Order: sequence, then structure tokens, then C-alpha cells
Amino acid sequence: MWDSIATHISQVTGQSFQIEERRSVSGGCINSGYALSNKQQTYFVKLNQAPQIAMFEAEAEGLDEIVATHTIKVPKPICWGTAGNSAYLVLEWLDLGHSGGAVWSIMGQRLAAMHRVTSASGFGWKMNNTIGSTSQPNPWTANWVTFWQEHRLGFQFKLANRRGGHFPKQDRLLATIPQLLAGHDPQPSLVHGDLWSGNAAVTRAGEPVIFDPATYYGDREVDLAMTELFGSFPADFYRAYNQAFPLDSGYQQRKVLYNLYHILNHFNLFGGSYDSQANRMIDQILNLIP
Repeated sequence: MWDSIATHISQVTGQSFQIEERRSVSGGCINSGYALSNKQQTYFVKLNQAPQIAMFEAEAEGLDEIVATHTIKVPKPICWGTAGNSAYLVLEWLDLGHSGGAVWSIMGQRLAAMHRVTSASGFGWKMNNTIGSTSQPNPWTANWVTFWQEHRLGFQFKLANRRGGHFPKQDRLLATIPQLLAGHDPQPSLVHGDLWSGNAAVTRAGEPVIFDPATYYGDREVDLAMTELFGSFPADFYRAYNQAFPLDSGYQQRKVLYNLYHILNHFNLFGGSYDSQANRMIDQILNLIP
């Protein structure tokens, strides 16, 4: 397998690459990660089971979509494929370091610039992808309310119900989404889609970087909301973002609706107490209705 990956890297880059060192590194909770090196170059490789190759292809396409905006740093995809029983994705290696407040200000500015990239096709994306390892449908949809109602929360509720989740107020919640989003008319912005603190960092050279995207075109607030879900980004990030691209009024209420998607997905991925957390969030959202 490793020889096949090295050969593929050589073919794509046009430079002979032979693995002289291979070490395991963090690849998240979904994939295995490795650093492959010779004397001149290092690459980051994600591995999963061969049937997961579509997940890697979609991630690579999402990274390329962000690269093309020339706004914020992401690891460039090199190649992907299958070898034996494994699927692999080879990415540019980034040396990550520690950061100060000024770097997080730049992160906010650059994310705001990425969010100004929009799609004339509406909300969605050119292909389906995954959020974690959960399928994420992205059909082009003209209306944001419909997209969020059907292809985000509705889809996750269906999966959660099959898994045995119990959400007594889900139908009421879904029915009230038009009311919850009334008067909010977002543009279809290019979003990362899975932007929590584990998917953002700073290189040793001091450049902010985001990775592991679940890319689509949606309300930019979904990215901001998720940055607050599992521990917020530094205050300088939010200050700089709002200076560059101020958030619309009502964000503090909408962010709970948007983060419910990720909590439902965590229930679908990991089970546990996430169903209880989701029900508490549903109550919190419904209490906003007069």
C-alpha cells in the first residue's frame, strides 16, 4: 500500500518520492493519520477503509474550492485513491505551532473574506460530502429555510430516529424553522461547514489555517456558530471578523438552531448523552417563539 501511495505522489507532483520515514500522527476520530517523509518533502496522509474513498474525494474537492478563493490557508490536496483495502488522501504537510492574538485577528479577517465568496446556484454544493463520517446531502436549493429544514436538520433527525433517538418536539421544531428564520435572508456563502477549534490552527510561520472541511454554500453564520460550540475561538477572532463582515441582528438566537445540527450529528456518530443535549437545545429554540 505505501509503495502505491508513494508512486501516486511521484506521478502527480512530477518528482520522485520514496518513503524514508513513516510515523503515525493524529488523524482525528474518523481517520488514521501519517506523516510520510524523504529528505526533501513531507506529506500528510489520511487513511480509512476503501469504501470511504468518496469521503476523501469530497474533502479534496472542498479544499480545492477554498484554495481557489485565495482567502484563507488550507492544506492543498495532492492526490487520493485506494490501495488494497484502504482509501487514502494525501495532503500538503503543514508545520503547526502556537499563536497569539494578532494571528487570530488575521484568521477572522480571512474567514470573512472567504464568506464573501458566493454561489449563483443557491445553497448547497456540486456534490454531497460528509460531516465527520455522516453523509451530508448538498442539493442546490434556492431557499435557505428549505435547505436547513430538509437537508440539514430534517436529514439528521431521520438518521437519529433510526438510531433510536427520541425527540418528542422534532416535528414542531421543523415546522417552526420558517418562523425562526423569518426576516433573515443570507447570501449563499462558501462555508467550511465543520469549523470547531480542532479544525483551525496556526502554522509555525504564523499563518492561520483551517482544515477538515465539510464544504458547501450556506449561511455564513453556521461557521461562526460552530466556533462557539465546543469552546470559543479567542475574542480577537470575533472582533476582527465583525469589523470585516458584521453579523446580522438575531445571530445569537440563530446560532443555537445551527449548532443543533452538529449535536444531532454527534448523536448519530457517538450516541451517548447527545440526544439529551439535543432535546435541551430544541426546548431552548422553541422558547424563542412568541
